Amino acid sequence: MNEEMKEKQRDSEISSTKNIKEREKHVRNLQVLDSSYDYKGNIPLRSSTGSWKASFFIIAIEFSERLSYFGIATNMITYMTKVMHQDLKTAADSVNIWTGVTTVTPLLGAFLADAYTGRYFIILFSALLYVLGLILLTMTQYIPTLKPCNTTPISSCEHATKVHEAVFFLAAYLVALATGGYKPCLESFGADQFDDDDTKERKQKMSFFNWWNVSLCSGLFIGVTLIVYVQDYVSWGIAFLILAIIMGVTVFIFVIGRPFYRYRKPHGSPLTPLLQVMVAAMAKRKLACPVDSTLLYEVGNSDMVQGRLLSHTNRLRFLDKAAIIEQDEHNGTTKKKPSPWRLASVTQVEELKLIISMVPIWLTCLVFGIGIAQGSTFFIKQGSSMNRKITKHFEIPAATVYTLTSIGMIASVSFYDKVLLPYLRKVTGKERGIDILTRIGIGMIILIVAMLVSAIVEKERIKASSQGKQLNVFWLAPQFLIIGVGDGFSLVGMQEFFYDQAPDSMRSLGLAFYLSVIGVGSFASTFLITIVDFVTGKNSGKKWIGKDLSHSRLDYFYWLLMIICVLDMVIFVWLAKNYRYKNIHRTMLVVDSSDVEKKVELANV
Repeated sequence: MNEEMKEKQRDSEISSTKNIKEREKHVRNLQVLDSSYDYKGNIPLRSSTGSWKASFFIIAIEFSERLSYFGIATNMITYMTKVMHQDLKTAADSVNIWTGVTTVTPLLGAFLADAYTGRYFIILFSALLYVLGLILLTMTQYIPTLKPCNTTPISSCEHATKVHEAVFFLAAYLVALATGGYKPCLESFGADQFDDDDTKERKQKMSFFNWWNVSLCSGLFIGVTLIVYVQDYVSWGIAFLILAIIMGVTVFIFVIGRPFYRYRKPHGSPLTPLLQVMVAAMAKRKLACPVDSTLLYEVGNSDMVQGRLLSHTNRLRFLDKAAIIEQDEHNGTTKKKPSPWRLASVTQVEELKLIISMVPIWLTCLVFGIGIAQGSTFFIKQGSSMNRKITKHFEIPAATVYTLTSIGMIASVSFYDKVLLPYLRKVTGKERGIDILTRIGIGMIILIVAMLVSAIVEKERIKASSQGKQLNVFWLAPQFLIIGVGDGFSLVGMQEFFYDQAPDSMRSLGLAFYLSVIGVGSFASTFLITIVDFVTGKNSGKKWIGKDLSHSRLDYFYWLLMIICVLDMVIFVWLAKNYRYKNIHRTMLVVDSSDVEKKVELANV
């Protein structure tokens, strides 16, 4: 009889467990339980928030932001040399510094968003700065006292007025500051719309990064064709006015999508827990790490403020000492709360390990940033000295050739997402198809080829110029297309890498690290130009980068870049082989029936 009762009890427990799991699954299908909330502050419903229905609004404002950015950036060197009458080196330095600022300021915007304000607020604040900057740029072309040369024709101007320079650079750096808020927060806010714990949405997020870049390239394409054409052949003022209007419209569209978004609550500085791990590890530096990692301190899922638990890894074992439980510390049986400066969880330790491991990858990616910086400076200037006539009466702007970069990127991203990725998933059995770092590495190899082609083309241009001839501008097409194809691998791969591998509390900062690759790469390009200018100009030698193209040898500079890229690639491959990706400790968030009933109740509200 006792055996029969025990068997019935076991059956009842099994049935209860099944019911809990079924209800848990039902809750997950109704709600998104990843620490996000909707615009009313409630747990978001999967059916009415997030996923593609929300990300389309975000992609729309990304389109206008990239349209405005590339409409300014790709033709800025033309503005500097033809309107403000700067020499080639000064103009290139001005563009590189501005580009660097636009891609370093995201570190500040991302930190504020992750720590204090949330991403949505930073995006709206940046929108106001962007519109203000575009309005100021428009004013510099219409208000007489702000014009480049007051009432004199630009062609007869020797140098732009100081007032125009001051207002122009103020407007340009307002755009740079706005970009610092837009870039890391827009993309990470878009990625936040997909739940990592849902298989379908996790796969959709992988495609999101690809189609995000299609939107980016579409904005780039129109910016360097239509906008640049208006700048060169109609009016700079009209071009800036068009950008201001489009930006204003898409900001309104972005605000309309507010009810569909999933939001993340900021929880203070994400850097503080990392510092706490280092302090705790130093305090316990004399202790020996246990062989069994389960003896290290870890919080439960219910105690996590945000993010997910990470599994223990054997890299950087010294940091594990921060999670060693001493006798006077919380051991799971007392209610005493441990000091975060004395005892850190395994997840916190692993997050610091992730950041440390990402730094060498970031450093090797900087060379990629140096390479692509040439596309918006020297490549454009080369195009201005070449034959740009399509027909007898129609000549394209030099910056328009930059559209080939976007065409190459759109083609490679589309091919990768629709053809290559499904095939690789079948062959490898992995959701990503290939590792993220492998994708970045492929793009770096393509960049090396682009530098090789650039050097060959520039040598031919110099040869033709010495004979009094002009090469057709489409000689530059291969290097622009090749760089675009490489961007489809490396840039998209970097976005995914720095977003995915960063701790959950530092997603915006993760994307800011990616953007800083391009920004610091631009600064490094300026530094490299200065070094090359100094070395090659010694002993009255011919500088590789002179006051204009006829007094320069850019082909030598491209050969130097190719050699640097090859050496960097060797280091990157070694780092990629030894890198260990983030290891999520996947456990169910619901652990007892009362919790399930509570969440089912919330789902029905």
